[in-house]
Amino acid sequence: MLKLFALFTIVPLVELALLIKLGSIIGVLDTILLIVFTGAAGAILARTAGIQCLFTVRRQLQSGIFPADELCSGLLILIAGAFLIAPGLLTDCAGLALLVPAVRGAVTTQLRAYLEKKITGARIVYTDHR
Repeated sequence: MLKLFALFTIVPLVELALLIKLGSIIGVLDTILLIVFTGAAGAILARTAGIQCLFTVRRQLQSGIFPADELCSGLLILIAGAFLIAPGLLTDCAGLALLVPAVRGAVTTQLRAYLEKKITGARIVYTDHR
């Protein structure tokens, strides 16, 4: 619950403070143009990376390889696109970072290890209530 609170309250407050500070330094119009530019450029980059990821997934599936890393990478590209569309400096930086293949590869490795740990550590409990 605390993570959701931080996500939906603290992050937007920090974003707002950064945008106000940036607006006072470079001007309101330039700040707005920067937000619009990063949103548009990010959407284009995320779309391009997403299409490339889909082709790789398709190629691996046709070769009989399960594309676990590519599926994680695709999820991160989707998250990057959402970050870039949302106005803000922190989310833009995080979104752009996730579009860099080396960064995305490192995060994919971490995400895959986390998911594998969750899956192998999962317990299925069956209780018969008859």
